[in-house]
Order: sequence, then structure tokens, then C-alpha cells
Amino acid sequence: MLILGIETSCDETAASVIQGQGESVEVLSNVISSQIDIHRQYGGVVPEVAAREHILNILPTIDSALQQAGLNKLQAKDRLGGIAVTVGPGLITSLISGVTTAKTLARVWNIPIIAVNHIAGHIYANFIDAPKIKWPVVILTVSGGHTMLIKMDDHLQYQTLGDTRDDAAGEAFDKAAKLLGLGYPGGPAIAQAAQHFTGQSDIIFPRPMSEKDNYDFSFSGIKTSLLYKLKKDLDWPNRIPEYAAQYQTAIVDSLVSKTLAAAERHNAQTIMLAGGVSANLNLRKTLLERTADRLPQVQVLIPDLAYTTDNAAMIACAGYFKLVGKQTTPWADLQVDPNLKL
Repeated sequence: MLILGIETSCDETAASVIQGQGESVEVLSNVISSQIDIHRQYGGVVPEVAAREHILNILPTIDSALQQAGLNKLQAKDRLGGIAVTVGPGLITSLISGVTTAKTLARVWNIPIIAVNHIAGHIYANFIDAPKIKWPVVILTVSGGHTMLIKMDDHLQYQTLGDTRDDAAGEAFDKAAKLLGLGYPGGPAIAQAAQHFTGQSDIIFPRPMSEKDNYDFSFSGIKTSLLYKLKKDLDWPNRIPEYAAQYQTAIVDSLVSKTLAAAERHNAQTIMLAGGVSANLNLRKTLLERTADRLPQVQVLIPDLAYTTDNAAMIACAGYFKLVGKQTTPWADLQVDPNLKL
């Protein structure tokens, strides 16, 4: 079954065609039109600018995805099993661009449309070219807007175990990069700077919520700690890699510790990593190493780097499993929800 995926929740215009059969999902095309260079000059995403760029880019992006998958618009009507589109959470004007396009195509081609939660899409990036999944699964979903621990006992069954009380981890990276003068986006900038420090350090950041017997996160305290440390340290411009490395370590330690605790308590057979921050190599390495040491019987699945940041292949994958479960939406009823919960 072929599924067209469309993703426009923030500043990436993306389209993908995947082929699903049983539990297997293969990506035939995955096209992304990035706006990073446009928004970098503002230090963050400007919603109105993002929406205008989506309008300009969405049809060419879909055309490219269809062509790379060996389809043209005439063939799409007969060969696509459905269109999966992100309906939330995200920026409302960006979401409208993708949903309006998907509704129009679904109506013209007379094929089913599948509403996909953006967070579910990140989770289902783990199911692309994946081995047999062992249930239950605990997923660490970590991005610029979300930091959550989720349990799944089967497809499309989500239980939120923990959420962030304030800043998401990705947001904390962005704010730290701004304080250190490293630019936007913050996560890659912090990670790159941290690579240049390999020694011992006397800089210590807190691990908020670590003493709490729950799976919630908090990163505003780490950001505030960095701010006060920089104010007291007149030499900090010469220690940027050190600050970046210790800051990254504190966030990664908080994420991995909570994840392993949740996996152990809920008898998880699989741990998954999802979201834009899952591209962080230090996070990937630490999760693999500490799981192997503490829970050696648990398999760890981490998406290919191409499917970590916002993309349409993950949306199409989630849409495929929803279509298999007969969870479609009449095109006239499809609505966006910028605050959509999982």
C-alpha cells in the first residue's frame, strides 16, 4: 500500500511516499524544503514567514516526492492508498497550509485522508525499516517543543508517562546557544561546540526533577544556571566548548536517567528515541551504552538521522498504521489543532 505523507507543522515543507506491507514500511521518497537559512537571521522561526514559504513550496515538494517514487499525478489517484497529513501540534498557519493541500488532493483524487499527530509521527519514525518490535515500548520523544516519555503496548496505543514542566530540551538548547553566542538552531550548535572540549571541568549544572519519583522533566533550571554562571565568569568567552559540553551532558543525563527508570518500572522490551533532538549523537550514544549496562535484555531503536528532524516519511508511516486500523477522517471534517494532544 502506498501512502503520501505531508508535513508542515513548523518551518519544514515536506512530502514523502512510503510503501507499507504488514509490519514493514519502506520509504520510496522523502523530500524536505528547509527554511533554516531564512529563519536563522531572526534567531528563530517567524510563523508568518514560515506560512508564506509553505504556500510557495508545498506543491513542488509533493510533485518531487511523487516523481522520486515513480508516480505522476495521474497515477497517484489510482495507486495511492491514502494521504497522511500532520494536523497538530504546531504553528496554526503552517498546519493550515498542509491540511488544506491534503484535503484538496484527497477530494480530487477521491482517496482516504489520515490525520496524524506530529508527535506520533516522530514515534513512528522508529518503525521505518525496523526489526520486529517487542512490546511494550517506552519512547523518549524529545524536540524543540516537546519532551515526553510515552508507553505503547501496541500500535496507536499511547500512554503519557511524563512530560516537561516548562522548557522542552530542544528549547533549552536553543536558549543556551543564544546565551553563548552560537547561533540558531541551538541543538547542533551546542553539540558542535561541545566536541572541542575533552578535559575535566569544574562546571556543574543541575539535573532538575532527578530526585522526584516520576517521569516529568524540567529544563528551565539548567538554562537559568547557565545564565548565572556566565554572569559570574568573566572568562566564559574563552570557555565556550567547556560550557557547551557540560550543559549538553546535564540534559542528556536527565533524559536518559528518566527513560531507563520508566523502562525498568514498566517492563519495557523496547526503548525508542524520537524527535529532533534524537539527532544528538551524544544522546544516542549515552542511551545505547547505559541501556546495555542497566537493561541488557531491552532492545533500543533509534531512527536514521534522516527521519529525526521534521519530515514527511514519519507522517506517512504513522498514517499507514492508522489506515490499517481504519482510522481515517472525511476530508470535509479534517481540522487543524495547534495544541493537539497525543
